[in-house]
Amino acid sequence: MFTKPLKPALAAAFLATSATGPAIADELGAAIVGGVIGGVIVNEIHKNKQRQRSTTRTYRRAPAYSAARTENRETQTALNYFGFNAGSADGVLGRRSRAAITQYQIHMGYPATGHLAPYERNFLVSSYNRAQIGGPQVIKAMQGPQGVRGLLHSWRDEAAGLRTAGSSYGGNTYGGLPPEVSHAVDEVAASSEPSGEQLLQRTGFMQLADLNGDGRNDYVLDTSVSGSSFWCGASNCSVMVFASTPQGYQRNDFLARGVTPASFACHQGTCRMLDAAAEAPVQAAQETRSTVTAAAAQPSASLGGITLFDQPKESASLTSYCSKVSLLTSSNGGFMTAENMTDPELALGEQFCLARTYAINAGETQAGKVKGVTQAQIDSQCDAFGPAVQPFLAKLGTAGSGEVMGDVQKFVLQSGMSLEQLANTAGICLFSGYRRDDMEVALGAALILTGIGKRPYAELIGHHLALGFGAPNAAEKAQEWYSMAVISLESGTAPVFAPGQPGRPELIKAASVKLAGGRVQPVQASGGAALPSFSSD
Repeated sequence: MFTKPLKPALAAAFLATSATGPAIADELGAAIVGGVIGGVIVNEIHKNKQRQRSTTRTYRRAPAYSAARTENRETQTALNYFGFNAGSADGVLGRRSRAAITQYQIHMGYPATGHLAPYERNFLVSSYNRAQIGGPQVIKAMQGPQGVRGLLHSWRDEAAGLRTAGSSYGGNTYGGLPPEVSHAVDEVAASSEPSGEQLLQRTGFMQLADLNGDGRNDYVLDTSVSGSSFWCGASNCSVMVFASTPQGYQRNDFLARGVTPASFACHQGTCRMLDAAAEAPVQAAQETRSTVTAAAAQPSASLGGITLFDQPKESASLTSYCSKVSLLTSSNGGFMTAENMTDPELALGEQFCLARTYAINAGETQAGKVKGVTQAQIDSQCDAFGPAVQPFLAKLGTAGSGEVMGDVQKFVLQSGMSLEQLANTAGICLFSGYRRDDMEVALGAALILTGIGKRPYAELIGHHLALGFGAPNAAEKAQEWYSMAVISLESGTAPVFAPGQPGRPELIKAASVKLAGGRVQPVQASGGAALPSFSSD
């Protein structure tokens, strides 16, 4: 629906807003349209249109009717599974189904409208499909006080990058750790003198890193520091590595001593120990280690001894930063709100890492729909975003948001791609950039998404500027982008990050103003009418 060109008059208005030359836009068009992702998307769109035309000629009304009934049956089946009585799954959302939807929305903290927003339905149905896979998490949830409904809260918190104590399936956790890891801590503590809390305070017992490249923390437990002979032999001790998967964390057991996260390589949930790990000097590993002490300084912190492995300071790692933020959030008992905010930088950091998690999840889903390409090919193609939008990235620290948006909008018009193609490609590349810690790719993708009219993504640009990841540290410039996103949300635009978190726009507004020293920066006009924002629903 987006492949028709914009009207010449509108195009002319945008071309007049910026002096940026067409060469950059040509570069993006050549890089993406001629590349793997753009080519596949364009081909799929043409195929879909041909199928739709052929189907429409033969069955004029049946497909739409059948598709709607199928979606409704999926919704009713999922509602019934989680204990929200929608009656028989007949594909008709009547009074009983609307009441069940309302109960589900109340359970999840969504607005109780009786009508599912796209995100609410997608989460419900995907949670049902995930539960059908089974596994220990589902079995233990069935034995808990909430039954299978407890999975909804657990997986919601997991998607948000935060698990609170007691919110997991049927048991307690330590400081928001995944249940699988918490149970292993208890297992080690049961045969050693220290308690689980004391073990977590011991430096080196737990180490965090993203071992499988999915953008989430993985965990290494080294029992050599427990002091228990039960876990150690003459030369080696048991080491447990927990790698994240869509179904939870998968445990891998090894015998070793003096290991670091660099000693292991993981693919999805399966890990192996590198041959050189046993020969690596422990002292050299300790030189790269940095321990989070801020959390330990607070009485409520239970993970003060967790060791984080950072990239060198000259190449700041957002993944490492978000690991630290997650620990501090857990220690503080949850996310800051506008009412209890004490540190605006930490408050914005929490929301940045939360938005990053949502961007990774959404982009990964989009990437999964692109057939015939590997992740490596996608990453290679997305690398074209960086050089193509570099002129705009260079202006972020000095130019106003309106001026930058004017350049980006001209760039969009000259790219040779439809808005839908740009949105799909930018969403996938946003995931690719954050997954690989490539801030140039991620920030470039966020600029494109904002430029095509998806204003809530301006929040990401504000975060990058406020916290100095891939952009100059400029709190006042950041506030302009934050304001652009907040104004869009307050005008009724559907949120793309944490849609179930109440008061989020107010928190971002208050924190950004406080970080900028209390000075409110107005949002600058782009010099022309905004690009239209369309929905593909």
